[in-house]
Amino acid sequence: MNLFKNIFALFGVIVFLVGSAFYIKFQSELSQFDPDAAETFTNMFNGILETRNAAEATVWKFPVNEDLTAEEVEETMKFVANEHNMSNVGELPLSKDIGAKTGKDFRFVKIFLFCNSLTAAQMLDYSDAYSAYLPCRITLIEDKQGKLWLYTLNMDMMIHGGKSLPPALKEEAMNVKRIILDIVKRGAEGDF
Repeated sequence: MNLFKNIFALFGVIVFLVGSAFYIKFQSELSQFDPDAAETFTNMFNGILETRNAAEATVWKFPVNEDLTAEEVEETMKFVANEHNMSNVGELPLSKDIGAKTGKDFRFVKIFLFCNSLTAAQMLDYSDAYSAYLPCRITLIEDKQGKLWLYTLNMDMMIHGGKSLPPALKEEAMNVKRIILDIVKRGAEGDF
């Protein structure tokens, strides 16, 4: 019986030491991340648990007012982007392309590409991997029930998901986030 007690005691000590080492290592690594990283990862993980869809958990989604047409939303977004000196660098009328290839009408889907090239240059000077996030995309999409929505990438992972960005770059990234959210929110409301 004493042998089992000693084995369990030894096992407990080993588990405690390994757990302590893991905790110290984890704390040391986590301290090198942006102060908002833990909250950002928690929000993303909760979103995945809630939706069971990683794409759904990493975007911002806004319903468009029922009385607005796709053309009115588009016009508003372009106006707001221009107001913020955010260039419209491209558009992909995806539903038209799908229709041309299939010969069948497809529900409305159009992707807008907005960019502040000077901010983009700063992000690329920091890390070429940010090129995958450029330019900022906003999708205007009609769901299967006929309702219009605006989707855009949740930028929090890009801003807070690793080590802290240099202060000036972080401030600029937060500004782009505010602008994109303003474009999307006002576009969804038709607010010039």
